[in-house]
Amino acid sequence: MKNHIQISDEHLKELENEAIFVMREVAAQFENKVLLFSGGKDSIVLVHLARKAFWPAKIPFSLMHIDTGHNFEETLKFRDDLAAEFGAELIVKKVQDSIDNGRVTEEQGINASRNKAQSVTLLDAIEELKIDVAIGGGRRDEEKARAKERFFSHRNEFGQWDPKNQRPELWNIFNGRKHMGEHFRVFPISNWTELDVWQYILNENIKLPELYYTHKRKIFERNGTYLAWAPFMQLKPNEKVFETDVRCRTIGDITCTGVTLSKADTLEEIIAEIAATRVTERGGRYDDKRSEAAMEDRKKEGYF
Repeated sequence: MKNHIQISDEHLKELENEAIFVMREVAAQFENKVLLFSGGKDSIVLVHLARKAFWPAKIPFSLMHIDTGHNFEETLKFRDDLAAEFGAELIVKKVQDSIDNGRVTEEQGINASRNKAQSVTLLDAIEELKIDVAIGGGRRDEEKARAKERFFSHRNEFGQWDPKNQRPELWNIFNGRKHMGEHFRVFPISNWTELDVWQYILNENIKLPELYYTHKRKIFERNGTYLAWAPFMQLKPNEKVFETDVRCRTIGDITCTGVTLSKADTLEEIIAEIAATRVTERGGRYDDKRSEAAMEDRKKEGYF
C-alpha cells in the first residue's frame, strides 16, 4: 500500500522485466535504432526502462521526435531537458519542413490538424536515416487498432502496416528478420495498461511534464471534448474560450489533445482519478473521433 493506493509490485516487476527483455532483443537484432520520444508519459517510461536495461552503459538508442510545430511548449522543454540530462542523441524532424518541401498538404478549416501529417515526416526520416527499428510507447489497451499490434510490428518497404501479415510471436521469441527497405516498430510496453503506467511512474519516482498535473489553462469545448486554446486554433462562432483547472491524460499535437477537467496535483490523486473514470484514455483524443477506424487507417499509412 502506498499512500492509500493499492499497487502490486510483483505485477509491475513482471511488466518491467518483459519490457527490458524486449528492448535487449531490439539491441541485439537491429542495427540502426531509434526510440520515438514525444515527451509524453509512455515514451518517458520507455526511456526510464532503457536506462535500466543497459545500465551503466548509455542508452543505445537515439531519441527521435516528430514535431508537428503545434506541440505544447512545456513538452518541448521537457524533451530537450531529458535528452540533455541522459546524454542521449535527440533527432527532431519537423512536419513544417515536410509542408515547405511539398511532401505534405496541410489541412485547412476549423478541424485542421497536423497530427496525420506526422506519418509522412516519420517515414521520410526512417528512409533518410536508414532506420531499421523504431521503438514506440503504444499499448494494446489504448485503442482497438493498437490491440492488434505485436511486440515486433513489421512494416513493408513503404512503411505500411498490414495487421494480417505479421510474424507469429511464440512465448518470448521475437522475429526481426526483414528484407531491404523494410523496418519494424517495436512496442515494449504493449501489455501495460494506463493504470500500470501511472503506478510504475509513482513507484519509480519518474519526472513528468507539468501538463500532467492540474494547472490553469485557456480551453474551449468542441463536440464534447475540451481542447486547449492556442493562437493557431480556429474557433466556431459559438465556441467560447474560458480558463479553468485542467490536466492532460495524453499529450500530443494541441489540435487533437483533449484535456481533462481536474484538480489532481499528485500522482496518488491522478491514479485515484483514473481508477474511477469510465472514459478511456483516448476518449478525449479528437483525432480518434474522425471515424471508427481512424487510428487503424493512420497506422496502415505509417503512423506510430
